[in-house]
Amino acid sequence: MANLYDLDSYIKIIEWKGIELFGEHFKIYKEDSNLINRLLAYFLKNNELCSKNGISLKKGILLTGPVGCGKTTLMSLLRLFQPADNRYIMKSCREVSFEFIQEGYSVILKYSRQAFNQDKPKIFCFDDLGTETNLKYYGNECNVMAEVILSRYDQYITKHMITHVTTNLNSSEIEGLYGTRVRSRMKEMFNLISFQNSARDKRGHN
Repeated sequence: MANLYDLDSYIKIIEWKGIELFGEHFKIYKEDSNLINRLLAYFLKNNELCSKNGISLKKGILLTGPVGCGKTTLMSLLRLFQPADNRYIMKSCREVSFEFIQEGYSVILKYSRQAFNQDKPKIFCFDDLGTETNLKYYGNECNVMAEVILSRYDQYITKHMITHVTTNLNSSEIEGLYGTRVRSRMKEMFNLISFQNSARDKRGHN
């Protein structure tokens, strides 16, 4: 295994694993290297590089960027660098919302106060924040992901529960959909790492 400072070797490992999981078309683009290095510094818990890049290991990752730039794929691959018993769980925000239709408000507890494994907080990466819609349970409308984030924020403050999120939304769009309170809490919970707005669409050809 590469040492903690040889990030180029880790990028090659990501590319190999990406080809294995997603097909021969997968590749890492040079223009994404700096962003990937910052994410690697975080997930490898490299204190020196995190400090240099203004990244806090006490917070989660908010990975933003345009549609198709590779956010979901990248977060799916980076979780493999964590111990199997401590890997974050990828969960689509749309799936969470559909669960709410079936199960109701217990879903919010499921992903917050009940999200523990042997008293250790479960880490989730909620994928594609903003693609879900406000859904109704027995006629009651609920902004499900807003409630999940606020509930996990409470657990972040009291029990250091880490959360990761991917989204196409910018900060003002997040505030528009989820409100000022959620946006404020997210600033406390996350390290913001963003693809360039000009990042290419990698779908179909990566």
